[in-house]
Amino acid sequence: MEEIKLYEGKDFKDFLEHVNVQRKPAILRGIDIGPCVDIWSPEYLGEKVGNMPVKVHVSPNPKMDFIKKNFSYKTLPFDELVKRASRNVQDDYFIHPQELYYLRSLGTEPRGTDVAVFEEHYPSLSDDLKIPEMFGKEKFFSSILRVSSPQLCLWTHYDVMDNVLIQIRGKKKIYLFDPVDALNLYLIGDKSQITDPNDTENPHFPNFKKAKRYETTLIPGDIIFIPALWLHNVEPVEFSVAVNVFWRNLDKKFYDQKDTYGNKDPIPAARALQTLHNAMKSLDSLPEDYQHFYYTRMISEIFRKIEDIEQKRTNL
Repeated sequence: MEEIKLYEGKDFKDFLEHVNVQRKPAILRGIDIGPCVDIWSPEYLGEKVGNMPVKVHVSPNPKMDFIKKNFSYKTLPFDELVKRASRNVQDDYFIHPQELYYLRSLGTEPRGTDVAVFEEHYPSLSDDLKIPEMFGKEKFFSSILRVSSPQLCLWTHYDVMDNVLIQIRGKKKIYLFDPVDALNLYLIGDKSQITDPNDTENPHFPNFKKAKRYETTLIPGDIIFIPALWLHNVEPVEFSVAVNVFWRNLDKKFYDQKDTYGNKDPIPAARALQTLHNAMKSLDSLPEDYQHFYYTRMISEIFRKIEDIEQKRTNL
């Protein structure tokens, strides 16, 4: 397990230098983010937001799997969501006690054409939270409220933008993996097939044990920086409420302007991946021994490029 650098609030400038220069995860602890840490109880949240309908993930399985879709979507009143998500999982006074809940707030446009902005979509809570200025307003993309049942583990995935996660209520485990370990994480798109970051002996994923794992437990008030492309898996230990902010690390021109979720690969990368898929489809017309040979050639070209990049990094 690798260590994640921890900075105290008084070292805010050192924290920013770390995330901008080293581009590695880091935790900022002890900075004033407002009264939310003390007052955001389920009862308070339910009262302030009321019965506003929200679309949530509902899962009977604590290991959510986006690839196999072992969850469903439901629309619930917000006050009912926090009531259910904060209950003791052993309680039996709900109709479906086996259900676990996860909210990733969205925009309010019915066609999903607007970006989620916490201050605009949850105005009754916005004064309780001070989101620290990190990278400049021009780089801001979205701010998202997240509410989760205890032990409901979100799938391993990467984001294409820098992510600042502010943990407000409950403890939360986070597992992170450097993008250089992508080949050991069995990716399908931006998701990993690894649903349990502790299952390093799974025979279906033998290379997973080679991946370096960064692990930490956030406490209320903690802020963690997760750089773009770093894969991460999140597991609330307790009823969890957090707000995370996405920031554009690249120039705005590299992002799809119609991407309201902020999870599409940068335009040059998306084009390259499409070209690869087209090349693979083209090879399907050849006999298998030819396919094997030319796939091997393609792989060798790619690995040569990777070696060039790693050599440049080593010389820095």
